[in-house]
Amino acid sequence: MIRASVALVALMVALGGPALADRLKDIATVEGVRSNPLVGYGIVVGLSGSGDGNVGVTLQSLQSLISRLGLEVDTAGLDAKNAAAVMVTANLPPFARPGQKIDVTVSTVGKAKSLQGGLLLMTPLMGGDGEVYALAQGSLVVSGFGAAGKDGSSLTVNIPTVGRVPGGASVERVVENPFTLADAITLNLDRSDFSTAAAVAKAVNATFGPGVATALDGTSIQVRAPQDAGQRVTFMGLLENIEVSPDAPQAKVVVNARTGTIVIGGNVRVTPAAVTHGTLSVRVTEDQRVSQGATVVAGNGATVVTPGAPVVTPDSTIEADQKPGRAFVFDPGVSLTSLVDAINAVGATPADLVGILEALREAGALRAELVVI
Repeated sequence: MIRASVALVALMVALGGPALADRLKDIATVEGVRSNPLVGYGIVVGLSGSGDGNVGVTLQSLQSLISRLGLEVDTAGLDAKNAAAVMVTANLPPFARPGQKIDVTVSTVGKAKSLQGGLLLMTPLMGGDGEVYALAQGSLVVSGFGAAGKDGSSLTVNIPTVGRVPGGASVERVVENPFTLADAITLNLDRSDFSTAAAVAKAVNATFGPGVATALDGTSIQVRAPQDAGQRVTFMGLLENIEVSPDAPQAKVVVNARTGTIVIGGNVRVTPAAVTHGTLSVRVTEDQRVSQGATVVAGNGATVVTPGAPVVTPDSTIEADQKPGRAFVFDPGVSLTSLVDAINAVGATPADLVGILEALREAGALRAELVVI
């Protein structure tokens, strides 16, 4: 039944869903269809004196590399001023096949000051299982540069110790993917929500027929798919373009304590509450009074006064300014706009706003989760 439906629902999907709806490909991912990080250790040569120099690991790497080419050399006879030890990273995209090219990023690990003009020698890239999935080699593209003078002055633009090799790695091994092997396809929502998961299953069943999709939990929706690979790819092309209206997110107030940024979600509500806000400003002024000291000597019926060292006396003034507190009342179910307007009306700073929101939460009047990051 699913095979026959694939060709029939193409027009239905093309017509689209309700306004302001999102495509499934924008709110969910297919389980198992993901990229895989790769990493490797290599050597960059051809640098113009900006390499590692006499760094031990670089010299040992050069010695090992040269020995594999059939030459015997000691580290004492090597100089790595034109070479650098680097870490090479890449992302292996899903469904990548042997022979395909992927981009790699090269970063220094030693004392090299720049990779400008360097050439990455053949470097195996391994996955988390320790197997080699790609081989990288090629000339680096470096956007930064640095210059230094004999007096110690230097100038650096961007990051000259990191470069890229576009299409610099060749895929050598295929990563097995459950997409073509599993009996069913599982969609995972980017944001867990039971209502949205139920809406996705309902939309899929409305398009392909009842019983095709089942919501497993707030994140995953299991979808029965054709067993034939060609039919499955066509089916997925239609499935990911089905439009669904996600349910409204959970009411949250997010506070960034480092930058003072506060984001209040549109579903935040406040139950009846009265808030009084006032500020106390304390200003301390430090001053010093300087007076001329004197030394008094009395004897034989005479008194002699001679100037002495200046005498410094601290003079502190403390002033307190208590601004009158302003009170405002939140009516039942007050909306986000009213909440922001009421707080702005009293001239609250971001720090004051955080204090008001925390107090509302402790009083049980804030109908939202307060998240501090």
